[in-house]
Amino acid sequence: MGRWICHLCSRVADSWLLLLLVLALSCSPAAAVTASPSAPHVKPSYSFGRTFLGLDKCNACIGTSICKKFFKEEIRFDTWLSSRLKLPPSYLLSYSGNYTDDAQSWRLVDITRLTTKYQHDQADKRICTSLLKTKTCSLERALRRTHRFQKWLRAKRLTPDLVQGLSSPMLRCPSQRLLDRIVRRYAEVPDAGSIYMDHLTDRDKLRLLYTLSVNSHPILLQIFPDVEGWPFPRYLGSCGRLVVSASTQPLRDFFGAAPEVAADLALQLLAVLRSMGTNDLNYFFYFTHVDAGTFGVFSNGHLFIRDASTLGIIDKEEGSQLIDGQQEYKDIFSCLTVDCQSAFVSCNSIREKQSLVMVCQELLPKLLKGKFLQPVQEKIDSFLQHCADGLTDDQGVNEALAKLAELLKPLRSCDSRFAYRYPDCKYSDKY
Repeated sequence: MGRWICHLCSRVADSWLLLLLVLALSCSPAAAVTASPSAPHVKPSYSFGRTFLGLDKCNACIGTSICKKFFKEEIRFDTWLSSRLKLPPSYLLSYSGNYTDDAQSWRLVDITRLTTKYQHDQADKRICTSLLKTKTCSLERALRRTHRFQKWLRAKRLTPDLVQGLSSPMLRCPSQRLLDRIVRRYAEVPDAGSIYMDHLTDRDKLRLLYTLSVNSHPILLQIFPDVEGWPFPRYLGSCGRLVVSASTQPLRDFFGAAPEVAADLALQLLAVLRSMGTNDLNYFFYFTHVDAGTFGVFSNGHLFIRDASTLGIIDKEEGSQLIDGQQEYKDIFSCLTVDCQSAFVSCNSIREKQSLVMVCQELLPKLLKGKFLQPVQEKIDSFLQHCADGLTDDQGVNEALAKLAELLKPLRSCDSRFAYRYPDCKYSDKY
């Protein structure tokens, strides 16, 4: 009996020792880490609405080539960096964003709509009411029924009659050579390198037609890429009704810049306009309108055309292949973003110095006014006035701008702020 009691006491003592050991281990930091698994890290979710991107309106949209980047969070709006992690307002025309290929290095991009969301919505309503007589409808089904799109479906090649009456300045005076370039370089489909539309599906044809009807800006970026020396930002892709391109800071942000910066940008602006009038491909580019957002500046100081939506093209090699009756043709595609009753402008009315005169009237005075010492400033103002008044005197415009460039060139500086030409400017008179 006594031996049984001793054995029981020994068992109780062992139990207490085991309990104390467990308690000691559970209180130690190391045990706390290993005893209970840590809660899994939950990544914030960036919710994308198809409506925000415009994917709910496809294939009456631009394309889907960069959608994966959005959904994999490899394209982020600047507001995503805030604590609330929310998408920006849908009514804005453009957004600043960040783009990555490796999740390590990020670069700035511009994310833009072809037109305001309000104008898109109005155009969508116009499609339904004019084609199907209803307030809402399937945009794709409605547009597919049109006479123009049925012609596109049957076409093997994009010809001038297929783009007749579209409001884009780029297509006001189209040549077959220009239209072949559009098909061959259309970046929303796998590159076929062909002038024939065999590699375009029905869906692709509708997206191309819709883009050309609303705003030809992304098409211009695709067919005249920056890597070939054209003064446009790089086209990165589209998703729904949003376009992604390399980021530029609008020229309006430099109206208060230092004199040497203003002189540099003015010279670049004149050089860009000269190159658009005379180039190896024998295309003449002209603006129908310019404002403070038409041109932009990269972080290295290089000036580019930021908004190509008002850029027209005349083929000096082939000329326009539309007769006047075709140019004035109107249908639903002609007025998706403009008034259907807007006046038609003939190709023959485009003057050679039209863009230069516009820039002298609208941009250069804001960039150069009041920046320099009085004698120099007076000469600059005089040349600008001569240029602005010179719509009927092409030779006078050329002379005024040549003298202006000669005056501005020594006013630039050669330092690291102008990375696009530094340190080359130290060793070459070209810069």
